[in-house]
Amino acid sequence: MTRSERTVEHLQGWFAGRIPDGWFVGAPEVTADRDEIIVVGTLAEPTMPDDATADARASALAARVQGFREDTRAQRIRIAAEAERRFRRKVGWGAVCGDQRYLFTTLSVPAMTRLRMPERKVLDTLVEAGVARSRSHALAWCVRLVAEHQEEWLADLRDALRKVEEVRREGPVG
Repeated sequence: MTRSERTVEHLQGWFAGRIPDGWFVGAPEVTADRDEIIVVGTLAEPTMPDDATADARASALAARVQGFREDTRAQRIRIAAEAERRFRRKVGWGAVCGDQRYLFTTLSVPAMTRLRMPERKVLDTLVEAGVARSRSHALAWCVRLVAEHQEEWLADLRDALRKVEEVRREGPVG
């Protein structure tokens, strides 16, 4: 288990102990990087008639999430403030209800990079075509696209990193 996996496991335990019972169906999903912790819980689906339309169902799910967001705001802020002091990272929240997933109060962290002209041309083409609002937005779009279409490769890469961490731990102590 890598250090980041142990950290996430610790965070999952802390949030499971800190979040009031009844907020979520099951334990919340906790993910983290060096800047942010995101806590996403699954909400119970609202009871709907069997003949409810897809639009009515979508409205009910969205309303359930919005109600949760409003009703728990003060307490989520207190928990986040405590976690931010303890873990020195911002805390974002989200909820899943049915097939809908919502993230709220999450960070958008700048990532500096140096690009040569051919790479800038790719970003500028995306902006000029209206696919993106800015170079920054275009770069984020490209990252999402790679993550979406290369998930298997990224999973293999993460597994390889875990193996490297194991070999380092088992290596000679100097």
